[in-house]
Amino acid sequence: MAAPSISLTEQILRRRPVVGAPVARGASDHLKRSFGTFELTMFGVGSTVGTGIFFVLSQAVPEAGPAVIVSFVIAGVAAGLAAICYAELASAVPVSGSSYSYAYTTLGEAVAMGVAACLLLEYGVATAAVAVGWSGYLNKLMQDLFGFQIPHALSAAPWDSNPGYVNLPAVVLIGMCAVLLIRGASESARVNAIMVMIKLGVLGMFAVIAFSAYNADNLKDFAPFGVAGIGSAAGTIFFTFIGLDAVSTAGEEVRNPQKTMPRALIAALVIVTGTYVLVALSAIGAQPWQKFADQQEAGLATILDNVTRGTWASMILSAGAVISIFTVTLITMYGQTRILFAMARDGLLSARFAAVNPRTMTPVANTVIVAAATALLAAVVPLDKLADMVSIGTLTAFIVVSAGVIILRVRQPDLPRAFKVPGYPVTPILSVLACGYILASLHWYTWIAFSAWVALALLFYLVWGRHHSALNTAGEPKETL
Repeated sequence: MAAPSISLTEQILRRRPVVGAPVARGASDHLKRSFGTFELTMFGVGSTVGTGIFFVLSQAVPEAGPAVIVSFVIAGVAAGLAAICYAELASAVPVSGSSYSYAYTTLGEAVAMGVAACLLLEYGVATAAVAVGWSGYLNKLMQDLFGFQIPHALSAAPWDSNPGYVNLPAVVLIGMCAVLLIRGASESARVNAIMVMIKLGVLGMFAVIAFSAYNADNLKDFAPFGVAGIGSAAGTIFFTFIGLDAVSTAGEEVRNPQKTMPRALIAALVIVTGTYVLVALSAIGAQPWQKFADQQEAGLATILDNVTRGTWASMILSAGAVISIFTVTLITMYGQTRILFAMARDGLLSARFAAVNPRTMTPVANTVIVAAATALLAAVVPLDKLADMVSIGTLTAFIVVSAGVIILRVRQPDLPRAFKVPGYPVTPILSVLACGYILASLHWYTWIAFSAWVALALLFYLVWGRHHSALNTAGEPKETL
């Protein structure tokens, strides 16, 4: 497909129409609508609760001390402001693609490609990070139940602080999720909903037991690393709020999306933030914060061992973690496949990524490619090298969505919106500022790696994507797919 005879500036600034957008040759233009509000809310909770609590807590507490509770609140407020902005755009632009599609509609093609790079980084690395953390709880459960563990050489990455050869459990987990996603979106949603309920029940049990050992002295020296430590921990934690973005990747598989998506986003935010703060407070109160640094694997289960002086509670928690962290991997993989689907539908990637199985209505080749790439990443890269990379992608996407609300209000004020951001324009501006504050706290090497990744994506767009964009066919007779 040759690029039209328009200038490069016009190409990079052109926007995808909200209604009647062209579809790339060879790509499917729709997916099966099978989700309601409950299923979509469980998608958001399923891909969020689990990562921050089951293992990132042990990463964040050494950065902020007991003030990690404030870090959770800051991350939650920033995510909440962004979620409100997501809700408006999701009701106005109810398509797959999340903030990539919103950026394409409001800011233009080149910015959308940059946001797509953020999302692919966000979802791909999040899938790998969660799968890596799953291994620790699997080994804890196997030790409690059977008295043995998977050999360290087969359950640790080669670049870990205590290196192994390959993280085999992480690879197996990603493979299982891929199989379920290929079978169909509705089947995945049912499995996810069941596992989310298990997850919330297990975390409720943890909070009750941990509060029985609550000691206010553990909150003394509340912020040992000051404001910088709180901000750094908030940046580490923020990647766990990826689930709110995952809700908006399902735009083309939701019934009545204009109303369902805003409701699901707000409900998921309330459940997630409340659960995070409750569990973090009970965990910090149950033991001195300095101990978290030595509990990088199965940290919550270790706390229960110490509180109950037995293994029964930690065994239940580990079983719940093994089962429920599956949902995080499942939904983050789902989100990445739908981002790739949307990009291929728009012609910015090969149409192979938007080809769906006629029986299951799922993008099979797309899912297999995502599984292979994330499994390789999970097999060889440790968790602490992955979390910040997810945070920077998530934060950038949230900022674009918040700015997109203002831009779309100005450009298309009469566009139907089932939900409008309260406190406009203050709310989206506060969202940008809150996310920007957390971005500023991330490590310099994270910025370098992120910048290189986005630059690579934009180079791909200039060399290939703009020449194959579906917008090149705007005004031509439509072909039957």
